[in-house]
Amino acid sequence: MSRRTPALIAAAVLLPLVLTACSASSSDGDAATEGKASATGEGFPYTVKNCGVTTTYKAPPKRVVTMNQHVTEIMLELGLKKSLVGTAYLDDQVLPKYAKDYASVPVLAKEYPSYEQVLAADPDFVYGGYGSAFTAGDGRGREAFKKSGIETRLNTESCTKGDQPMDTLYEEIREVGRTFGISDRAEAWIEQAKADNAATAKKLADLKPVSVFVYDSGDKTAFTAGGEGIGNELIERAGGTNVFADLDKPFGDASWENVVDRKPEVIVIYDYGATTVEQKKKRLLTDPALADVPAIKNKRFAVMPLSDAVLGVRVPAAVDKLAAQLHPAAVKAATTP
Repeated sequence: MSRRTPALIAAAVLLPLVLTACSASSSDGDAATEGKASATGEGFPYTVKNCGVTTTYKAPPKRVVTMNQHVTEIMLELGLKKSLVGTAYLDDQVLPKYAKDYASVPVLAKEYPSYEQVLAADPDFVYGGYGSAFTAGDGRGREAFKKSGIETRLNTESCTKGDQPMDTLYEEIREVGRTFGISDRAEAWIEQAKADNAATAKKLADLKPVSVFVYDSGDKTAFTAGGEGIGNELIERAGGTNVFADLDKPFGDASWENVVDRKPEVIVIYDYGATTVEQKKKRLLTDPALADVPAIKNKRFAVMPLSDAVLGVRVPAAVDKLAAQLHPAAVKAATTP
């Protein structure tokens, strides 16, 4: 089971609902070279409220530890590899475009590092992807880091509820850009992401959505994508309807009886961890209780790496890739000259 256990997710979604940012200066920082934050101090001090924690940065962080793949990839996409002094916890393989940069960053632990392992890297900033990155019971609470003089950020998918997740993604990128004095890079990424999303939407114009059930993991119950996270919006933007959109959290458990009752036309399998996609398909196809589910009858599966379906820089491309699996004929026709 991934670190996205139901208990951790439930705790995460009960965190204060926040996604607002303010600054003592309206000007943005600039970076002269890759991986280096603004040396001029322009745009600082910068104050931001993140998942209930308010932080004022007098200058960009210089030594960063990332925990969870999607926040590591945000840092690499924004050209901040030289700020990284440690990383941890991959869900799957980093994208080929990040492989060389990722290889230059020390891996502190295969999963979550201990508090002591993080301190040994001497960071001034820790960036977590899931709420479990800052589990106080494991000694890695945000307050503990603060007492050691280390600032923290939690990816806002873990504490945002009721907003549009794609807008949350844009704001995540924007706030990280402000924090590191590289607003120009962040805004350029956002503009390109908006253009990519618009291009996918054009391909799917006037198509009827197909009903989708996400199978992450689980045997006695199905661990699936709910209606509050980027995973749900990704399905909708790809021309689908999440049959568990009424689950008011990014991830949660659903009964197999409800899977049968909701009759999904396509099953999206999240690919990560020790259990392979083929093993997951076999589990679904050989379950007699699921025999009458349309997706099972027709063997209609789509596959996504887990890191495509969380709040990170892969999302715009992931929407297009999923659309091609949900509506292959329409997407092919739209892209053929």
